[in-house]
Amino acid sequence: MNFENISAISTAPLAAGVAIIRISGDSPLSIAEKMFKCKTPVKDFEPYKMYVGTIDCGDIRDFGMCVYFKAPHSYTGEEMVEFHCHGGVAISRAVLKRTFELGSRLAERGEFTKRAFLNGKMSLSSCEGLVEMIYAQSDSEAKMGFYLYREKLYKKIKSIQDELKYILALIDANIDYPEEDVDFAESEKITSTLEKCKTELEKLLTTYAGSSKAVSGVKVAICGRPNAGKSSLLNAVLEMDKAIVTDIAGTTRDVVEGFKEINGIRFNFFDTAGIRESKNTIEKIGIEKSKNVIEKADVVLLVVDGTAGFTEEDEEIVSATDKTKLLTVVNKSDLLDAEPKFGDVVVSAATGDGMTALFDALTERAGLNELSFDGDFLTEERHYAAVANAVSALNTALNALSKYPLDVVASDVKDAWVFLGKISGETCDEDVLNEIFSKFCVGK
Repeated sequence: MNFENISAISTAPLAAGVAIIRISGDSPLSIAEKMFKCKTPVKDFEPYKMYVGTIDCGDIRDFGMCVYFKAPHSYTGEEMVEFHCHGGVAISRAVLKRTFELGSRLAERGEFTKRAFLNGKMSLSSCEGLVEMIYAQSDSEAKMGFYLYREKLYKKIKSIQDELKYILALIDANIDYPEEDVDFAESEKITSTLEKCKTELEKLLTTYAGSSKAVSGVKVAICGRPNAGKSSLLNAVLEMDKAIVTDIAGTTRDVVEGFKEINGIRFNFFDTAGIRESKNTIEKIGIEKSKNVIEKADVVLLVVDGTAGFTEEDEEIVSATDKTKLLTVVNKSDLLDAEPKFGDVVVSAATGDGMTALFDALTERAGLNELSFDGDFLTEERHYAAVANAVSALNTALNALSKYPLDVVASDVKDAWVFLGKISGETCDEDVLNEIFSKFCVGK
């Protein structure tokens, strides 16, 4: 493919030690020839070797480095040049502006990576993994992104697509020669291969619930009646004064948010207004918001005041909450004479006692205590939908084998192949591509 030259700053546009300006397209070397001066003429540059010299931006000059990447062995698969100059807003912008004056244009968001995909350098799922790595805020997000980036899911999906393609070829051969009935061995081969593919895909589907939380973060709603110590607990968890804490019941009127990495996983905490009957209009709005947050949460952290015991108001919250995501935390252990006989975890938001036990309990209640990065898994909702649709199509194909002609079966098998192609990138439409690459920054 032939592409016009594009350029962008690939590092953050801030004061820093180094800034990188990247150019990709048909002739980035011709741009470099006009703005980089060193002992070796640019036209004689060896690929993948750094050269030291002066970067001439017109009014501004800088002493830096230049490297040439020869197609197709570059990130985008095209001819590429990178300038490594001193970091800073003025210098990096001057270098970029000069590339525009010499025949390049500003890259669109994710355009470098999109060209890598279009030139066969990366699969679509690998591109999505790169986005996850760039925006990762926890160890688990970075690990999940790296799994996709290193083409592991792509290889798994592609191998299943190849098996389906073989079955389609086998069916086509029998359709082309109808006088030759499908013998028993071929019939068994079609059935066993489709069942094998379906089983592998169903196994992938079971990984989504946990893996998706590890990528998007676990939503934790901190709830309870007023003055149970919810805001104090949030502050203790985050190790900062995020929420206002007073002795006045009903201080928290809106949802206060914060996140913390626990056992390598990002947990998003939402401190909610105390749930009780209230005639105060503003407090009632806050209580309704609390109920909405609780409904959407992955884990509901019910904070109970240990000095007051388990009350009817606490019981009402328990009754209205999904028990599979409820975790009861007894607070104010520093004020108790004896260990309480209720609750899942006992803590003191004031002293920090019990926090390690709380973090372990949160990980377990979220279903992530046995999260593994070995094997294959799904993290993206788009991937889950594609695999689920492929499984449905294979079920239809298997049911049709004993009832309908082979061309009907082939249609369902082809549908499964097409659904999986939305992950590998072989059958993905333009709208999905644009949405994926719009998540990138301009320089990537």
